[in-house]
Parts: sequence; structure tokens; C-alpha cells
Amino acid sequence: MDSRIHVAIHSSNSRISLSDISDPGSPLCLSDLSTSKFASNLHIFTLSELKLMTSDFSSTNFLGEGGFGPVHKGFVDDKCRPGLDPQPVAVKILDLDGDQGHREWLTEVVLLGQLRHPHLVKLIGYCCEDEHRLLVYEYMARGNLENHLFRRYTSSLTWETRIKIAVGAAKGLAFLHGEEKPVIYRDFKTSNILLDADYNAKLSDFGLAKDGPEGDNTHVSTRIMGTHGYAAPEYIMTGHLTTMNDVYGFGVVLLELLTGRRAMDKKRPAREQNLVDWAKHYLKDHHKLDNIMDPRLEGQYSTEGARKVAALAYQCLSHSPKSRPTMNHVVKILEPILQLRDLPVGPFVYIAPAQGKNDAKLNDHKEKGDEDEGKVKKETETGRSQRRKGYRHKHPIKARAVYTDTHLYRTLKNEMISARIEGR
Repeated sequence: MDSRIHVAIHSSNSRISLSDISDPGSPLCLSDLSTSKFASNLHIFTLSELKLMTSDFSSTNFLGEGGFGPVHKGFVDDKCRPGLDPQPVAVKILDLDGDQGHREWLTEVVLLGQLRHPHLVKLIGYCCEDEHRLLVYEYMARGNLENHLFRRYTSSLTWETRIKIAVGAAKGLAFLHGEEKPVIYRDFKTSNILLDADYNAKLSDFGLAKDGPEGDNTHVSTRIMGTHGYAAPEYIMTGHLTTMNDVYGFGVVLLELLTGRRAMDKKRPAREQNLVDWAKHYLKDHHKLDNIMDPRLEGQYSTEGARKVAALAYQCLSHSPKSRPTMNHVVKILEPILQLRDLPVGPFVYIAPAQGKNDAKLNDHKEKGDEDEGKVKKETETGRSQRRKGYRHKHPIKARAVYTDTHLYRTLKNEMISARIEGR
């Protein structure tokens, strides 16, 4: 009896279901994939080709590592594979000792070999050679959302960029849920949202994806998988999987975008380690919302937009799955927020003129100017403290100025007075 995996080949135009894959622990027969209806969408690479593309998986091309295994950057052109446009690629190698295995690799091949959408990462091809399992994706220049939100030495994402990313990710989930055979993503989190050079979001890592319930079934029963902090409470308690589990995970990511905090952070005080438990009650009261907004935004966000996103996150995080919105509804709420223009006026920077004849006069006023400078610094620090405590919503923010030299203003004032005296 042949114990190889077989992917059922359908004569209809319907998507090959993930449940059509039998005997997931057996070695894969390449012919099953290469002769399937989605074969024309994918390239089958040899291990030697991938080594050539990545300089033998050089450490200089290392991009990162997840539950599936390490990822390396490579480059493919028509010399390596005729008919394939020259482009950078990301090559993901299955770690045989890692959290995922052959079944997850096969799920990605079968699913992304059939599904194409602007907000799903594109699978270019795969390699299945002996025990080696590799996947070749389009290269996403800006990496994943997790790094942009939480790495200390990266520039902060603007409010507009955060909403753009949320809209793109929502469209990706809405597409999966809207398929004739719905797909439950099951592992929606910031590290699985990749960004291209223009910050367009694309979902990646589909190894844990499952077919949604069909017919009269209300859920899919499965063993509990996913990432702590993102999984819906009813899924953790019962193992019942629905598209509403993805909606809950989306609500967690919305909260991360608002606050700049991780879903789970053991480095914080005990009451703040679980983001949802700590922040959820703030979402209902827009007067308190400023208390949890990401300080790296520096107040530069739409007040109305933040309130709408907070209200949406609260809905997505409802303990009752029936009270959560569909992803299509989420998209309809988020898209108009991109058009809001009620952001505070940005900081104004005054550039001092070149030093020259004013130097002597500046020195004359040095002692008095230092006192003024200390006063300005103290007032600035007080203002920042008030803004962190919700000051932003009690008083309109005025344009902030950066003064290069307090003495200059006193000198200019004195010059004006002198000019008036001389003119009399």
C-alpha cells in the first residue's frame, strides 16, 4: 500500500480543501503537487538552486526566524529559472526540530498555491528534496509589523501608517473568510503581518490555517494552536474554531497599534502583562483613551479616528463571538478613518540666522537668557507631564516650537526698542 501523501485533484473550479490532504505524517509525493491544478502558479526549486540564490544560506542574508524555521533573503533571475522575473525573494527553511512540521509546510503550499490577493504574501515556489522542506516567497522590504512597533531603535510608525496597515490586514482576513470554502487563519498576530516598501500589509505564515465550517456546522473542533495573547477565550476553553477567532486576534492587534504595547509582556507589572486585560476598560471611555495611546506617537493622531478604532477594538474583543463584527464590517469602519484630517498641528522649528553682528549683544544678555531658558525648560516638562495624564483631550494642542536660542529673541526685542528711540 502506498503511504505517500496525496492531494486530491478536483475537476471543478472549487478550491482544494485542506482536509483533502490525507496521511499528513507520510513523505510527500512531488507528483501529487506538480500535477495538481494550482501547479502553474508555483515553481519547484531544487535545493542547489536555493543555495545559489541565497549564497548558501549565508548569515549576511539571514532575515529572522519563527516557529517554522529560519528565513534568508535571496535573489532569483531568469538565469536561475527561465520565465521568472528578476526579483529578491525570502526563502523559509523548515526546522525539523521546531514547532511546525511537514503538515504545516504542505498547508502553505496547498493554500497559497491557490489563493492570490493583494494582502496575502505571494508564494513563488517550494522545494521538497529528501527531508528538506523550503518555501520561496516574494520579499517584503520592511519586514514584519512586530519589529516596527516594538523594537526600541526603529522609527515610530505614524498614525496614518498604522491605520493603513490595519486596513490592509483586515482586507486580507476578509478575503479568507469570504471564500466559498472559508479559511480560518488561526494565527493572526503582528509578527505574521509583513510590510512592503510602501507599508502595504500582507498576511504570511499559513501553516496553522484551517478550513472553516461548512453547511449546518457552526464550528470546527480542533486542538488548540496559536499564540498566547491573541487566541479567543472560547477557543482556548473549548477548541471550537470559527472565523470569529480571527476577529478577536484582529482586535488584539488593533490594541497593539493604539498602545505600542505587546499582547503579552512579562517585563511589565503583573496587572499590565496581558494587554487586553489591562487596556480593555479604557476603550469604552474616550476621556481615558489618551492614557493608553502609544507615547511614541507624541500626540500626533486623529482624536476622532482613535475613538473609532478603540470602539472597534472593543467590539472585536467581545467575550461573545456573536457580538463581534465580521471582517467585511471591520474594513468598512476602518477605511473612512484613513480620510480623517483632524491631526494636531505638527511641531514648528525656527532656524536661527547665521551668527554675526548679534554675537556681542547675545553675550550681553547671556545671564538673563539662561534664566529664561531654564523657565522654558521647566514649563515644557510640565506640559509633557500633563499631556501624558490626559491633558490632550482637555485642552487643544497648540503648535509646539523649538527655539534654538532664547537670547536671540531678547536681542531682537531690544533692537526694535532701540530703533523706535532712534527714529524719534
